[in-house]
Amino acid sequence: MGENYKIDKIDRQIISYLQADSRQSFKSIAEDISVSIGTVRIRFNKLVDMGIIKGSKLDLDYEKLGYDIFAFIGINLHNAGDYKKVIKEIEKIPEILEAHYTTGKYNIFLIVVAKSTKGLKNLLIDKLQGIKEIQSTETLVSLDTPLSRSLDVLRLL
Repeated sequence: MGENYKIDKIDRQIISYLQADSRQSFKSIAEDISVSIGTVRIRFNKLVDMGIIKGSKLDLDYEKLGYDIFAFIGINLHNAGDYKKVIKEIEKIPEILEAHYTTGKYNIFLIVVAKSTKGLKNLLIDKLQGIKEIQSTETLVSLDTPLSRSLDVLRLL
């Protein structure tokens, strides 16, 4: 499949099924979209080779694992050029789920989990503020997640 390959309806259907449940078999997907298992397997492998499918992840319920705090942390750096150095440091902190290099008010925006407000305080003071390139942080605690979804490839592509 070349660089100019455009995904079609079958590719989008395969992606959509796997987004809904990445554990379902190629056989069940093939039956649902009326193609052969081989077609699903070949298309899936091509989507992986193209970098469209980058892997699969479990969707965890963090609260059931004891992480009751879900928060966003905006980070301001002393020098924006220290971005890569700071990313290497925050990669070592397991409570950090995502880091985004951003425009606007913050240089870096984090999504984190913590077991408690004390755990969040320790994350901020002991771990993040210990990184000398960080000038300041601002924390927003999530009270609820009324919407969390993946891109609907059947409607938007």
